[in-house]
Amino acid sequence: MQIIELKDEELDFRSREAFKTLRTNIEFSGDNVKVICITSCTPNEGKSNISFELAKSYAQMGKRVLLLDADLRKSVMRQRHKKGKVRLGLANYLVGKADFEEALCATDIKNLYMVFSGPVPPNPSELLGNKRFQTMIENARKEYDMVIIDTPPLGSVIDTAVVSKCCDGAVIVIASGEISYRFARKIKEQLEVAGCRILGCVLNKVDMTGKGYYGKYYGKYYGKYYGKYYGNYGNYGE
Repeated sequence: MQIIELKDEELDFRSREAFKTLRTNIEFSGDNVKVICITSCTPNEGKSNISFELAKSYAQMGKRVLLLDADLRKSVMRQRHKKGKVRLGLANYLVGKADFEEALCATDIKNLYMVFSGPVPPNPSELLGNKRFQTMIENARKEYDMVIIDTPPLGSVIDTAVVSKCCDGAVIVIASGEISYRFARKIKEQLEVAGCRILGCVLNKVDMTGKGYYGKYYGKYYGKYYGKYYGNYGNYGE
């Protein structure tokens, strides 16, 4: 097992409460929701940071959490690495060059474990759909209380649909004012075709400042919800 330190910016109170609300809403989706993938329509909508902060929120409540960076093509999660050598990642495991324990990272955040993407492979979709990935998820269900998978934008590549077949549900991150209704509906339909349950959407990058009482009280980081949990979780980049 690799041991690392992460770049972890302390969120303000309103942001922490927003992620607690997201976490709670996922918990109310059912007891059988243990493995979830988080995706978006396009890059830079904030899915990777939301994946990380959600995983951290679960870890802080005492849950044993595994965060998988399954964006094998263009990982953003690797920017979270601060100190400690990461020699192996998910790609190394999927091609059979490493055991899962060798690719696993114990972080300086209690209860939070990570597997980074590793080197960029020539065939990401095929690797994510192979037996080793399925076996990894099956074993992770037994070892961890929660498994969160950061996946590529579904509007760009099909990888998320492949990964979603092993998941209990998916969360779609949508940047406010950047994605059309038609495009978002297309992403939703792709997940449905893959047989993945859609837990809900996170509406990100919403400017809540001055939007009535709640805007003044909570500020721009707090979510305003529609349906299950359509919310704003801060102006987070990818």
